[in-house]
Amino acid sequence: MRASQMLVFVVAITMGGAAAFLARIWLHDQQTTAAATQPAGSIVVAAMPLGYGAAPTEDKVNEIPWFAKALPDGAFASKDELFDGGRRVVLSPINRGEPLLRSRLTGPGQRASLSSLLAEGTRAVTVRVDDVRGVAGFVLPGDFVDIVMIANEASNQRQSYSDVLLEHLKVLAVDQIADEGEGKPTVARAVTLEATKEQAQKILLATDIGKLSLILNRPVESASDPNRRISERDIGRVIPQPVVQRPPPPPPAPVIPTPPPDTSAKVSIVRNGESKEYAVPRTDDIVTGEASTRRLSRGVAN
Repeated sequence: MRASQMLVFVVAITMGGAAAFLARIWLHDQQTTAAATQPAGSIVVAAMPLGYGAAPTEDKVNEIPWFAKALPDGAFASKDELFDGGRRVVLSPINRGEPLLRSRLTGPGQRASLSSLLAEGTRAVTVRVDDVRGVAGFVLPGDFVDIVMIANEASNQRQSYSDVLLEHLKVLAVDQIADEGEGKPTVARAVTLEATKEQAQKILLATDIGKLSLILNRPVESASDPNRRISERDIGRVIPQPVVQRPPPPPPAPVIPTPPPDTSAKVSIVRNGESKEYAVPRTDDIVTGEASTRRLSRGVAN
């Protein structure tokens, strides 16, 4: 065999081996792609928009393939699983093609009441508001709010202050509307909030102390500034200090007049063995007094 023939033979074998290797790689990729495109299971989605209070039925839901290895938390893998145990009711609006989740539906056989919206360990408490304290009607079910209490200090100055009572409470209902899909602002008279038992007690007590107002918050709470009390001094209002009425001074003690000095003197005279005392007036001149005493003694002796 000539050298040229041997060269052609070697090249042919090399090209055949390369072609076989490439074909093997292509087949492996095709098998991997086919395995990835095969659904791992199924999931139940809404066949039409479902509003608050609607009941999913066979014609309102679809069971479609699900290609991921795991379903979303609370999703239903089949219609049988969805309808197992009884009728369910929608608690939060579901769009067409959106998966049905347990957190957005009632339990089997339950009705769409406000208690169904409460999370574990929480309560529903209502706050009375108006067009201003209710953020002009823009507080809607599903929003989060802070509660501010405005009251007067328990002192003689009667200065007003505001305190942030609670933060990031979920709004369950506005008046009698609990549908989160209701996006039309409305002036409400009462807002029902989701709170713990202790928070509900604070809210009910604060309604007797002062007025409560709402502050609309973001759905996701970020790091907030520390709360502090805001008083009238912080907005530039100075409360005059009350005038303290001093008690009147006590009346002066009564002046007791001093008795006049005794200007008389007693003189004893002994006569015939009998002693008698006589009162004679005193004078500033001792000599005069002594002379007067002698004259008086002579007069008595006579």
